[in-house]
Amino acid sequence: MLIANDFSLDGRHGPLVEPTSLTAASGELLLVQAEPQTTRTALALGLSARMRPGTGAVAWEGDSSLAGVRCISMIVDSPEINEPESHTKVRDLVAEDLALHPGPFWRRSSIDDWLDRHHVSDLAGEFVDAIDPLDRLKILTHLALEEHQTKLLVFDSPDRHGIPDDDWVAHLVETAAGRRHPAIIAVVQRIPDAWTGKVAAAGRDNLPHPTETPA
Repeated sequence: MLIANDFSLDGRHGPLVEPTSLTAASGELLLVQAEPQTTRTALALGLSARMRPGTGAVAWEGDSSLAGVRCISMIVDSPEINEPESHTKVRDLVAEDLALHPGPFWRRSSIDDWLDRHHVSDLAGEFVDAIDPLDRLKILTHLALEEHQTKLLVFDSPDRHGIPDDDWVAHLVETAAGRRHPAIIAVVQRIPDAWTGKVAAAGRDNLPHPTETPA
């Protein structure tokens, strides 16, 4: 489980993320509402341990070290951070990403095998910004899970591409419930109206607090 406790992030001219507390368990999708985009990106970077908190801490299974949380987390499709460049073809995106994974090259999936396994061989020659946005999201999700230590995925604004809410939410729910059971956090502009699962908001204490019983 990921626990963010009174976690904040500072920018050059003021706070990027006000103190925020939340949890995300393995096999669970948590939607976190945040505004504006700079706050969403900062929050995604902080929850995946790519930024050092100004106050508080983020911990995975009790390990609050940046290296420990970074080791098991991946930030996905963050604007101006690691979103694919529009002129990149799908095959090149997959090749570049697979090459970054540690370990001997003979243990890595070949590009063609990877494309076949994830049923996207027909998209290999297409530019990333020309394919269906949901297919794009699925490819980025599969690539993020290629690293076997990954236990937490943090999506930065998956609702910004015009994918119907039901579709991107269903994909993330299915991924969380899959064989790997990762904890998934989606930092979004707006919580979809039909979503009945777990939610949180930036700048708030979202932890459950038992109600005290009067003496």
